[in-house]
Amino acid sequence: MSPPSNRREFLRMSAGAAAGLRLSAAAPALAGGACAAGGEAPGGSGEEPAAAGEPEATEGTAPLFRISLAQWSLHRTMFGELPARWSSFGEALANDPDAVLQGSLDPLELAATARSFGIDGIEYVNTFFFGHAQDRDYLAEMKRRAEGEGVQSLLIMCDAEGDLGDPDEAARADAIERHVKWLEAAQFLGCHSIRVNARSRGEFEEQQKLAADGLRRLCERAEPFGVNVLVENHGELSSNGQWLAGVMELVDHSLVGTLPDFGNFLLTREPETWYDRYQGVEELMPYAKAVSAKSHVFGADGEELRTDYERIMRIVLDAGYRGWVGIEYEGDELSEMEGIEKTRDLLIRVRERLAPSYLP
Repeated sequence: MSPPSNRREFLRMSAGAAAGLRLSAAAPALAGGACAAGGEAPGGSGEEPAAAGEPEATEGTAPLFRISLAQWSLHRTMFGELPARWSSFGEALANDPDAVLQGSLDPLELAATARSFGIDGIEYVNTFFFGHAQDRDYLAEMKRRAEGEGVQSLLIMCDAEGDLGDPDEAARADAIERHVKWLEAAQFLGCHSIRVNARSRGEFEEQQKLAADGLRRLCERAEPFGVNVLVENHGELSSNGQWLAGVMELVDHSLVGTLPDFGNFLLTREPETWYDRYQGVEELMPYAKAVSAKSHVFGADGEELRTDYERIMRIVLDAGYRGWVGIEYEGDELSEMEGIEKTRDLLIRVRERLAPSYLP
């Protein structure tokens, strides 16, 4: 997902009519293969034709990496246009979590939507079911639908629950506590991780120490659940690969890790300052337990124009990662359904091109 400032911009914009559900006919993705953090993935039935461009699985082999779908790819389709009286995303969630869902697609349809693209792994975002973290009936329905579609629940991306590196001790402790319900929800759904934010304030090293403290304490709370606590490069210092890698070293816990996002390397808006995405991904991959394939704009040849996908996926694979790579389309030139399809097809092509260099 993009840094919160991007979401605020999104909320100020008119989302317009939600994209139509132009779902491509597709079948289960390649069977086999283990996620670095999530264990064995379910196999496909083998009864339907493969998705466009998807190679048939060879018995006894596993793909170089597997492709999942992040729920944020559908944020316009699920949220629609929010009323102007909601001045911020957090305010909207606090007032009425379910009222933010003004779009044409129910969040419960995530698993079916992923399956329609031939994708069999999904990454939830808590803001789509913010009021249901402890609603066992709702979570059971999410789980039932995922299992019914043969789709694996991988992680929950968590926002709007406070800053884990807040300089105020009481606020930091509150943020830790507010994330515990999502650990429990992730365990119930069968996810391997939650994704959190390491936001703080202060000088470089002080922010590292504060974020590490909050993360370490949350990891300790996560131990009974067996759920990882992942940090995404998500704006400000968290988008500095060196800073976040340093936080990982300070936390030094088996359940902590990173979720490198290909696009979230904006450090400041005024002046606009970017961290090199390839350097950042390389710095974060030693700690990665998930990967986010951010996409925005595509050329006529189907390549992503902001990120060299082959180059960045070589960095991912050179780090030894063989897990899930989550589609997170965030562009506005295509409908969300078209953007998901374009990103999926690009990842498949890159996987085919790189397989000879990495598979035995």
